Amino acid sequence: MLMEALAVAIVAGLAAIGGSIAVAIIVRATLEGVTRQPELKGTLQTLMFIGVPLAEAVPIIAIVISFLLLFG
Repeated sequence: MLMEALAVAIVAGLAAIGGSIAVAIIVRATLEGVTRQPELKGTLQTLMFIGVPLAEAVPIIAIVISFLLLFG
């Protein structure tokens, strides 16, 4: 049980780190795009608001699966 709990903790940590990196890349790209073409701010912002939840969905799914494996 201890090793399984450790594995879940590692998966949760790596998922959180991966999600944070993905969101940072999306926001950075959006800011660069707005800096280069300010007239596209609305379009780029909309794409960012779609991309960030998609990038966050993968770590959430990874955490749910790890908990299902731990308690299932």
